[in-house]
Amino acid sequence: MRVASNFILSEVKESLEKIDPSISEAVCNAIIKAHAIFVYGVGRSGLVGKAFSVRLVQMGLDVHFVGDTTTPIVEKEDLLLVISNTGETMSAAQTANIVGRIGATVITLTSNQHSKLGRASNIIVEFQASKNEERRKLAPLGTLFEVASMIYLDSLVPMLMAKLDQTEGSMRKRHAIWV
Repeated sequence: MRVASNFILSEVKESLEKIDPSISEAVCNAIIKAHAIFVYGVGRSGLVGKAFSVRLVQMGLDVHFVGDTTTPIVEKEDLLLVISNTGETMSAAQTANIVGRIGATVITLTSNQHSKLGRASNIIVEFQASKNEERRKLAPLGTLFEVASMIYLDSLVPMLMAKLDQTEGSMRKRHAIWV
């Protein structure tokens, strides 16, 4: 287990260090500017998106997960955040294209900026895929992308908190309590 966890941590750290800080600044500014935020991802990428959505809601933002039955229609002043490792997931690319035609901002987290999804995006956060062949044995399928995406989005939270004048205390007041 230690070999796999060290490999995953090393690869994710290397991938995150390659992201230009100005991209993260642009992502935060777009999130703050948006009237409503829509998040989309399939499978484990969707779970990463849902986790980030919780933090955005706790900061008082209007957030919806695409596909939920209560999701409203996207409007021009809104933002779509799509998480897709390959950027070729048909539903993700179609969603981005539709939202783009409306005129809303599309932010994509992907490992392929030249994908169909990348071409439909205004802002792309690219996680460069590992060239290491050990990846298949130690981090199968999209593990490195998903872990990097989760850490990246969680790393945006303090930046957003500062820009939105939020504290842990103010966020805790919006923390869901389901009984």
